[in-house]
Amino acid sequence: MKKFAVVLSGCGVYDGAEIHEAVLTMLAIRKAGADYQIFAPDVMQHHVLNHLNGQEMSEKRNVLVESARIARGKIQPLRDFNASAFDALIFPGGFGVAKNLCTFALDGPLCTVNSDVEIAVKAMATLKKPIGALCISPALISRILGDVEVTIGQDAGTAEAITKMGAKHIQTTHGEVVFDAKHKIFTTPCYMLDANIEQIALGADNIVKAMLEVM
Repeated sequence: MKKFAVVLSGCGVYDGAEIHEAVLTMLAIRKAGADYQIFAPDVMQHHVLNHLNGQEMSEKRNVLVESARIARGKIQPLRDFNASAFDALIFPGGFGVAKNLCTFALDGPLCTVNSDVEIAVKAMATLKKPIGALCISPALISRILGDVEVTIGQDAGTAEAITKMGAKHIQTTHGEVVFDAKHKIFTTPCYMLDANIEQIALGADNIVKAMLEVM
């Protein structure tokens, strides 16, 4: 049975992992006959937002602890990730990717990347194993690998920032997957488009199926 490493960035779209994308990615993996292990970096979140009104809250939260909510406690620190033990690596989206896994939300194309995330991506790329990225996560992949073809859908500003990092952006719509054969990178837009949960499920199913086809 093929095994995916799923990397989360907290819990909640505005300051962590996008929960629909995270859960539907896990469901897609299982429906396709594969299995997964969830990881997250053991770091503090950039900030905490009230998901009801969007206002910043005066509290601190840990990315690994918050991600454990989605993982039902079955999660490991990303520093313990071993690329040789997995067939694929996949990143659901959410602003936590651009705030906690890297600083793209703050610094755009000049962003820095969490060291555990960068090590994991580069290890899988070196082994030529497939890497998937949903929603805003392709920006993270672009910052690490540079010369790669990705999609975040149709947002012109984000696409421009991605090209400034050396990547090529492909415009897509719901459920479409862009495959960079050179690096074995798979990307799909999800909530970077004005999407509903059914369209998110389609994107998750399509990217997981596409990744399994090259394994």
